[in-house]
Amino acid sequence: MDDDGWPILRPTRLTIHRTSPLDAKDRQIIMSLDGKRLVTLLYGQTHTSEIPPGPHTLRANNTLVWKTVRFDAAPGEDVHYTCTNRAPGSLLYLLVVFGVGPMYVTLTPGAPGA
Repeated sequence: MDDDGWPILRPTRLTIHRTSPLDAKDRQIIMSLDGKRLVTLLYGQTHTSEIPPGPHTLRANNTLVWKTVRFDAAPGEDVHYTCTNRAPGSLLYLLVVFGVGPMYVTLTPGAPGA
């Protein structure tokens, strides 16, 4: 409570993790929130930002493929998404042999290991 007796609300936060061991560890992922560029993540990085409560659209783009999710953030909530850049198992050899190959992006709600 503050000095006037009002409850003190924690800020609403969005944290995006790019730390999954399933990640191909290749290519950057450009994240945007509600149509505004938020951050570019490389493998091993995590980004946290304060966001207003309410409905949001989170988009991940690895410059080849887009993935979009919609979520509602409650006041004071800590929202987590794990972003992974993956090569399809059947085409992983292209990435290993040539250094390039088709990749797709996943956005999974929750922190890694949760």
